[in-house]
Amino acid sequence: MADKTPDTAAENVQKVIQVAGSITVGELAELLNLSVTTLIGELFKNGIIATINQKIDFETATIIVEELGLDVVLEKKEVATGPTREEHTLSDKAVERPPIVAVMGHVDHGKTSLLDAILETKTVEGEAGGITQHISAYQVEKGGRKITLLDTPGHEAFAALRQHGATLTDVVVIVVAADDGVKPQTIEAIRFAREANAKIVVAINKMDKETANPQLVKTQLATEHNLNPEEWGGDVIMVEVSAKTGAGLDKLLENVLLVADIEELKADEHVPAKGLVIEAHMETGRGSVVGLLVEHGKLHPGQFLVAGTSYGKIRTLLDFKGAALKEAGPSTPVTVTGFKDLPQFGDEFGLVKSEKEARQATVANRLERERQAAETNVTGADILKLMSQKQEAADFNVIVKADVQGSLTSVMDSLRLIDTQGAVTLRIVGSGVGNISENDVHLAATEGTVIYGFNVDLPPAVKRQAARDKVEVRMYKVIYELLDNAKESMEALIAPEVVETVTGGLTIKGVFRTLKDEVICGGEVTSGKIVPGVMARVTRKDEVLAEVEVTKVQRNQVEAKEVFEGDMCGLSLKTNKKLVLELEDKLEFFTRELVKKTL
Repeated sequence: MADKTPDTAAENVQKVIQVAGSITVGELAELLNLSVTTLIGELFKNGIIATINQKIDFETATIIVEELGLDVVLEKKEVATGPTREEHTLSDKAVERPPIVAVMGHVDHGKTSLLDAILETKTVEGEAGGITQHISAYQVEKGGRKITLLDTPGHEAFAALRQHGATLTDVVVIVVAADDGVKPQTIEAIRFAREANAKIVVAINKMDKETANPQLVKTQLATEHNLNPEEWGGDVIMVEVSAKTGAGLDKLLENVLLVADIEELKADEHVPAKGLVIEAHMETGRGSVVGLLVEHGKLHPGQFLVAGTSYGKIRTLLDFKGAALKEAGPSTPVTVTGFKDLPQFGDEFGLVKSEKEARQATVANRLERERQAAETNVTGADILKLMSQKQEAADFNVIVKADVQGSLTSVMDSLRLIDTQGAVTLRIVGSGVGNISENDVHLAATEGTVIYGFNVDLPPAVKRQAARDKVEVRMYKVIYELLDNAKESMEALIAPEVVETVTGGLTIKGVFRTLKDEVICGGEVTSGKIVPGVMARVTRKDEVLAEVEVTKVQRNQVEAKEVFEGDMCGLSLKTNKKLVLELEDKLEFFTRELVKKTL
């Protein structure tokens, strides 16, 4: 049977076809009522070599349908971006649990300092660049009651971590510096809190400073963000505090507990333990070290856990201070060892009865993640986009190694957000948690890749190998310094833009000598000015004949440095081929320069 032509097929296909993030060539051909060979041929014309089972993305499918001239509209079918969390229904045996409180706000507004003052620790002194770069979990007691506190990063690059922190919590304490007011990450924290349906308490910090202006902060929050203070008739508790002097901290904790009482926070203890992964990293001698937050049930050493595509048997169960625990109930942050490999931050964990059951669960979770990744897999659109661009994008290949899973995610997400206007393609060819290894250097050497290390070490033997293999390793402890370096590196890869500037015009009034590579002529300057060394475009009746270089300018038979509009002058033009000029030919003078592009 002969293949149907696109025009014939267009009469029979549906007007609207729903396509997921990607679709096989065979499936798309069937939906379009086309033969597979016709569709494969059209893909080949667009530079995509595909088989019947090859997946192409939604954007590619749309372009192909348009080029075939089919009267079809493709609609993107929404697919789940990740596993949905099962809502836990409380039983009648549910007990009161401590509130989980995320401390959020703009960088350098004193979140960690505030927690240090509450916990009487010195965490902030150990933070690289003076900013928090991980989610950390603590517990404090106030009046015999426990409060779980989460410290989240404030730098813009850690948006994913802050959002992760907000979704874990019941109450969000938004820290705003009294001397600085509402800033971008403050606004972002408010949005995260609202999206997570968490209650908001505002801590107006740095009240010890002479420039403190709490009324301005309250006005900004009330008028610009609809957070009205209680004393103004609103429903948002705002407490003036000082991490430096300790003023207002007791009042802040009392109000957090008050909000928790109103919410009547409860959890089931007599159910299999479940919760979320806060952080995960590797330690020499301990293996996978994973921070968990228990939501329901109780954890005990020796239990089997599954978190995403990772599983393990709890070897040690520690509180936030590193003390061993026999059990950990709801709202308790713990550190466990025993996972076979690192789970991802944000993974939900649960208990299983045996290692066999744990392996089966992780295989099922891995297959589900691969299926979801395939739904959004891009195989052809990037090729088509590159073909439509005037210049091919340069590649910037990187390997990213970080100390913990959360930081790794934030670094990679932030790198991908660097906008190069399509001029540079960032390719993350490898990533992982832990120190830079010989395998990383080997991969970088074969890929021509830069290795970024974030809060990790470069062992001496690996450093020697990198020097021998001429692999560039860049180590950072502050994320914005890493991102600045990556941006500069990508800028260096962008081809400079050639910019032409028209400087003048002239009409030929006489031709005196024509040689193989030189023409001597004269004319009237009609616009701008002419100087020696400038380039000129020769046109005749709007047709461009050649480009020449002005080597000499004369006025009144005397060599001149420049001549202006209205002047008569003589010119010596350098050419790369014999050029025969005629009267009334036009010269358009211009300069060319390379302008370095920036991001």
